[in-house]
Amino acid sequence: MPEGVRFVGPPPGREPAWRFPLDAPADEDLAACVACGLCLPHCPTYRVSGEESASPRGRITAMRSVADGLAQPDEAFARFMDLCLACRACEDVCPSHVPFGRMMERARVQIEPLRTRRARVLRWLGLEVALPSKKVLWLLAALQPIGRVALPRRVRALTPKRSELFRRLPAVTEPVGDERGTVALLSGCVQDRWFREVNRATIRVLARNGWRVVIPRDQTCCGALAAHHGRLDTARTLAERNLRAFEGVDVVVTNAAGCGAHLQELGDLIATEEARSFASKVRDVMELLHDEGFVRPPTGRPGFERVAYHDACHALRVQHLREQPRALLRAVEGIEVLDVPGGDVCCGAAGLYNVLEPEMSSELRRRKRDAVASTGADVVASANPGCTMQIAAGLREIGSPMSVLHPVEILDRAYAAESPEAAPAAPDEPSHIPSA
Repeated sequence: MPEGVRFVGPPPGREPAWRFPLDAPADEDLAACVACGLCLPHCPTYRVSGEESASPRGRITAMRSVADGLAQPDEAFARFMDLCLACRACEDVCPSHVPFGRMMERARVQIEPLRTRRARVLRWLGLEVALPSKKVLWLLAALQPIGRVALPRRVRALTPKRSELFRRLPAVTEPVGDERGTVALLSGCVQDRWFREVNRATIRVLARNGWRVVIPRDQTCCGALAAHHGRLDTARTLAERNLRAFEGVDVVVTNAAGCGAHLQELGDLIATEEARSFASKVRDVMELLHDEGFVRPPTGRPGFERVAYHDACHALRVQHLREQPRALLRAVEGIEVLDVPGGDVCCGAAGLYNVLEPEMSSELRRRKRDAVASTGADVVASANPGCTMQIAAGLREIGSPMSVLHPVEILDRAYAAESPEAAPAAPDEPSHIPSA
């Protein structure tokens, strides 16, 4: 070969510059990208900025430079990685099936030492102290009315009202009618503390459809936020706790898209047969209801007719849930399900992104808000707490009367609106739910 020409790979004498090699993006994952660029028009940050460094291809190029020893995981590298939403829209269109989400989590591990001391302490308090502790979350919720005044205006606008403080979810809820099986519910951290009614609605709807619902008391935060923000060791610790808490369970039900997606990929985080087996048991509540069918579809009307469906990124991209929740909602009498224009584009919530990257997040929220408002719907269905907070804040900005509900809450309201005469004992055979 001519002098200076080489095959793709590190130059002779160069070594990978990863700070933490054991948690670095894998060489085989990096090599999967052929730099075709099909991902670019689907990447929200590239669509806003038009910059190659804000695209999946650009970020993978930066990772390769570090892996080849041509660059360091420095401030510029950190900026490229931090601006990513990890929405994984790129994965949907990638012909090479590049596992970009997994690569991004490992790239962010490398830049954690570059954070300021204040940033590291705040992340430690939030991701390693608060979220895994029910007592700390309870205290934060109890002090929320006082603490809100100290929060930045932007964060204050995102913060939802706290849920009930002095009641717990029932450890066991027996099914209505004949039992079809037992499921264990991941109650979550943010979901349970600030969106408790979603958990209660989930329990009621599952019980109405023949499922015995248990809530393991020893469960903890799923670890998704820790993993997304470069703290894989913390995510592994939380995963191990949940593996013990849900031991012996046949089905683990989730109702938060980010949590469900993270748990379904637990085998990537902990490469054990136990983790892979657990991941295979995780099912979103809307997926379970769709695939197993209603015992009896709700016959009541929830009090509104037009529902705009928002596709949470991790439900759509990772769990591949699109038609299932729409089909369930269409089974409710009088409900019209509307698609949001450009609905497959991230809303800009993305875990802590709406706090850490306010400029990009605000632009994406504005676009999503306007698209949702254009539907003229009465209600927006959102199956992820981060999306719910982001969209609700956006709608408040323009004075929209639309409310944001989890799709299982809509089903629950339809059941609750039934007359007593319209609620017979559950039949033996579940009804069929169409796929579209």
